[in-house]
This record gives sequence, C-alpha cells and structure tokens, in this order.
Amino acid sequence: MTQTILKNTVVTLDYSVTDPDGNVVDPGEKPMVYLHGGYGDIFDKIEEVLQGKNVGETIKVKLQPEEAFGEYDPELVQIEPRNRFPKELEIGMQFEGAPEESDEDDFILYRVTDIADDKVVLDGNHPLAGTALVFTGTVMEVRPASEEEIAHGHVHEDDDDEDDLTLSIGTSH
Repeated sequence: MTQTILKNTVVTLDYSVTDPDGNVVDPGEKPMVYLHGGYGDIFDKIEEVLQGKNVGETIKVKLQPEEAFGEYDPELVQIEPRNRFPKELEIGMQFEGAPEESDEDDFILYRVTDIADDKVVLDGNHPLAGTALVFTGTVMEVRPASEEEIAHGHVHEDDDDEDDLTLSIGTSH
C-alpha cells in the first residue's frame, strides 16, 4: 500500500480550516478524500505542500484570498426586483444565474444577502471570498488511484454507481 502522496494517489485527510485569528470556518467533521496530482480537487497551494508527505504527517498552510476562494468582487452583487423571486424567500437562499453582460452558459450561484421592500440583494461571491484561511490537515490514508478515477479526474467511493464528485474544498473558486 502506498504511504507517500504522489501524483495519481487518493489522499484522505483529517482537516480543519480557520481564519487567521483562529475562528473555525470549517471544522472538517468528515475526512476529505481527493485525487492528488493537479485535478483541481483541492487548492493548488495545499496540494503542493502535501506532495511527498506520508501517512501521519500534519501540514499547516496559510492561504491568501487569491489562493483560496478569490478576492471579493463587488461586481458580483446585484439588486433585483422582489417580484422575480418566489413568495417564500429568505436570506441565505441560493439561486443560479448569469452575471450581467455575460455568456448565457456562464452560470454562478447567487446567495440572497438582503431583502428590502421590493428589492432583493444577490451576491455571487463565494461566502469566503476575500478571506485569508489557515488549512491544517493530517494525512490519514494514501492509496493508488484506480484507472477509472484517473480517467474521470476524481475519487470514486466504494459504493459509487454514479460519476459523483467527492467532498473537496478546492472546487468552488
């Protein structure tokens, strides 16, 4: 069994994510499992630090916003008429849409951040955009990836019948 993280290995990490002040952003309640080797399943800087690490080793990586979920982009905030939304509308709800002046196929996820009178404020930024993060992870398991996982570019769980993606924090930026 492979014990060292190399390209085309499946890595299992116990992890947590905090902001620079130590406030927990993601407690990592479930282990993260990803395909190592530039498949975009985890932030590049974390993957670079994990390269060559062994089971049992712990890493701590400080990520600037541009290395994580990007800088906050005020142009991704839109104000829309209330009548374009369902009756049942709450702050935090999410809707898929295209930014103004973009290609029709360029959809992003917008969160409702405010509802006032006849207007709804939508934010297309990731909730952690503009935030520096500290990722701490311990390598729990490393195994060779299957040919199918390599061909598909992501991990397949033992009970996967579908081509589903595994939990990863790096795919949202």
